Amino acid sequence: MTDSTDIRTDTPDTDTCSQKAEDTASEETVFRFKRFSVINRRSAMKVNTDGVLLGAAMSLSGKERRLLDIGTGTGTIALMAAQRLSELTGNHNPAAADFRITGIDIDEDSAAEADENFRRSDWKDKLAAVHASLKDFETSIEGNFSAGGNTSGKAGARFDMIFSNPPYYGGDLKAPDPRRCHARHSESLSWGDIITFAQKYLSEDGRLALILPSEERTALTRTAAADGLYLSRLINIKTVPRKKPKRILTEFSRKRPGTLQEETISIQEAGTWSEDYRSLLSNFLTSL
Repeated sequence: MTDSTDIRTDTPDTDTCSQKAEDTASEETVFRFKRFSVINRRSAMKVNTDGVLLGAAMSLSGKERRLLDIGTGTGTIALMAAQRLSELTGNHNPAAADFRITGIDIDEDSAAEADENFRRSDWKDKLAAVHASLKDFETSIEGNFSAGGNTSGKAGARFDMIFSNPPYYGGDLKAPDPRRCHARHSESLSWGDIITFAQKYLSEDGRLALILPSEERTALTRTAAADGLYLSRLINIKTVPRKKPKRILTEFSRKRPGTLQEETISIQEAGTWSEDYRSLLSNFLTSL
């Protein structure tokens, strides 16, 4: 979230979809994590701090079987989820792990790059990239189970975890690169669309995980509650301890929680990575 981070960040401080941000951003061809590498060239959205935080911090129990990454980009969050699930289940043989993660992206080059990154990983048989908008993906789900006339097929369309680092800039900040802003602007995909989809396709005990600017909290929680999804976990993310949270990592479920699980982490402290940040990402980032 600061210029000194090793990860390309998508924050109001560093990425406003402006010409300056586009000109100064240096693109890594390959971003190397500890257990996988990500080609970081063709995707409209590069490897970024928000996505990496979501991949590391969202709740995973090891019991999840079907997962969906909406707006997968390079596929980084899906790959992090695959690594975590294989470690949680104790499967040293990736092929034996019992889960399936689908990453969808409206941008064709992003979906193609995610597919390449998935195929290069240890979990290539557990990951799939689909070039589709969320609306088209939903249409394909509906078509699959209605074509056979078997409504029981809808149960197989449920996801145990849906996660996304969604668009959050408004329409007034435009970039000269239409692919980048198409991926980053809420006019192509809103968190409201994601909530509506999740309400239909989450399994009974499934969860929706989103990372968004902190100022979206009230509108987000009200919209989700209106659709029968309730905030169960909240992580406030600060750049440094003295500042207000920049991001919130939120998790929603169909069941009202007795108590909201809330915590706060800072990325940096005293001019270096905070202990919370190191602990969260030590299994993934080679720079920690």
